[in-house]
Amino acid sequence: MIAMMLIDPFWWLMVPGLLLGIYAQIRLSSAYGRYIRQPAESGLSGAEAARMLLDSAGLQDVPVAMVPGELTDHYDPVKRALFLSEANFRGRSIAALGVAAHEAGHALQHKAAYAPLQIRMMLVPATNFASKAAFLILGVGFVLTAIGFLSIGLFAKILPLAIGAYAVVTLFQLVTLPVEYDASRRAREHLVRAGVISGREVGAVQDVLNAAALTYVAALVTAVLELLRLIMIARSLDDR
Repeated sequence: MIAMMLIDPFWWLMVPGLLLGIYAQIRLSSAYGRYIRQPAESGLSGAEAARMLLDSAGLQDVPVAMVPGELTDHYDPVKRALFLSEANFRGRSIAALGVAAHEAGHALQHKAAYAPLQIRMMLVPATNFASKAAFLILGVGFVLTAIGFLSIGLFAKILPLAIGAYAVVTLFQLVTLPVEYDASRRAREHLVRAGVISGREVGAVQDVLNAAALTYVAALVTAVLELLRLIMIARSLDDR
């Protein structure tokens, strides 16, 4: 443990991101849990609302399917399909409509060739590789250095590889933020315009969408701090 702290004296930079991530998850669980029990005045299910929004945008060819799990909702730009968890697919609550509309918002972005979404799609393969590479380099590198199998000098030479990989991950999180906020904006506007939610329900839907967006803010903050931590570790090793 002492050896690890000597190699990584900046471990405390992980704490703010961790705490923000926990807070974001608690807030999302609270908002979603509250409004999943509140029936929508329209009586529509999440699947019906998503179908209505997609059809109104001329996206009749985009299917809406159900997937297992909780809050596993997503839009797949490769399959050009929208997937909703069972609670949001079948549910007729404020939360179900908000989540379903948000995912439909991604389909609308795709149709409009929304630039940040296009960039995020291009970054997906590189991000998947980079995240695995960074984890492998750091995880194995820290352990081997801590037990003395790897010299600090050699670890310092391979650390820039992890920094480069994590820079890709950070860029992905940075691009993701406007994508998610824009999808929520589109969701709210289309829900109101289509009459799926009433004026009395706008605040509740916004609460759910804001709570979900906070998780992406937490992910970005965590990525930035992790990148900063790795850079500071590299500099400290160079000074030895």
